[in-house]
Amino acid sequence: MRVSFGAVVAMALAFVLSPAKAQEAPRPQTVIIGLDMSKSNPLVEDQAYAARVAQRAAGEIEHLPLRSRVMLRTFGSYDTGANALKIDEVISARSKPQAVAEGMSAIIAAIPRLIDEGKLQAQGYTNVVSFLENMSQLVDCQASEVHVILLTDGFEDSEYTKLVSGGSLPTPERLYPGCAELTMLGVGQGGGSPTSTRRVREQWASWAEAAGFEKFTGLYDW
Repeated sequence: MRVSFGAVVAMALAFVLSPAKAQEAPRPQTVIIGLDMSKSNPLVEDQAYAARVAQRAAGEIEHLPLRSRVMLRTFGSYDTGANALKIDEVISARSKPQAVAEGMSAIIAAIPRLIDEGKLQAQGYTNVVSFLENMSQLVDCQASEVHVILLTDGFEDSEYTKLVSGGSLPTPERLYPGCAELTMLGVGQGGGSPTSTRRVREQWASWAEAAGFEKFTGLYDW
């Protein structure tokens, strides 16, 4: 049986434009970047460190697919007035991932300078748990792939516990069921002890698993 050239072209176009192919578009992601503004975190005063974590955070954004959402927040004291920095961006044809990554990176790298200029405040507490509890209300792990990235030393210092003194994190509810990953950059920084770093990392790994994250990554350095 002979098939005409026109029929071949029509079949090829039907294959390329079929619904099955359309469904293969990358799934949108939600990336939450939390900046720990507590005085114990080197992010607030070390410009070289801030630049390094900014570059790492940018690497998590620059290849996001269309319709992905990036949310930048600060945390520390349990005080909304002290954490007014809230930036949301959606990846689109106009807001390309590389541009969003560069913008977010510039803000993170500027944190020590912004504190020196009095535009932001270094804070006396580290409410990581309450920050994660609150942000869980803003995401849907079934609708998008959720990745939470915290630039923090991981030393919870709140009414929940004081990890630097040997306390333990509370067992969470299933706040992030099916969410992709919780990443902490800088775990143990300032603690001056590899055993302390390991203990804090293990505490957060257990917390992340109980909260429903599929993966936890806690880096002291990279």
